[in-house]
Amino acid sequence: MQAAAEGLSPNSDLPQMIHLDLDIKDFCSDWTHCDLMSGYVARMVSHNRLDSLLFSNLYSSALNELLEAVYRTHGESGKLECAVQRKGRLDRIVLTFPADDATFGIYRDAIDKAGGENAEALYLEALFADGEPDASLGLLELCVDYGARLAVERCEDGRMRLVADLALEEEKE
Repeated sequence: MQAAAEGLSPNSDLPQMIHLDLDIKDFCSDWTHCDLMSGYVARMVSHNRLDSLLFSNLYSSALNELLEAVYRTHGESGKLECAVQRKGRLDRIVLTFPADDATFGIYRDAIDKAGGENAEALYLEALFADGEPDASLGLLELCVDYGARLAVERCEDGRMRLVADLALEEEKE
């Protein structure tokens, strides 16, 4: 783990809380890595929330959806980075991982669907479809059920960055 200088994350003005680096092949060698990693990170970032147990459960589920998308659709080799940032009620998860142009296109299309007016209908259609789910199912779920705002961008090193902004906790009274 490594935090950026002065606690700020590169490409963001949000303070960084956690940064994990993994080899994508190691991460994808076992499905349970998604659950273990999301549970660990959720417990680490939930200690100071109003209802830490509820927050941890929601956070773990949301992060697990993002990690499952990466598990299903990613490039051949390289590093998976997971950065967790927070400012007030906003939590940002940034996953940076290897992706060729075709993989990047899959995510860009999925995020376009998730941000559209018919995202809920597309989510239900994907949820009950036959066959193996693709990357769009988890991303649609995050937008519809968690109110996530998603973005994707290309990195200078050829990897892609998937960004999820979440507000899982109500305002304090």
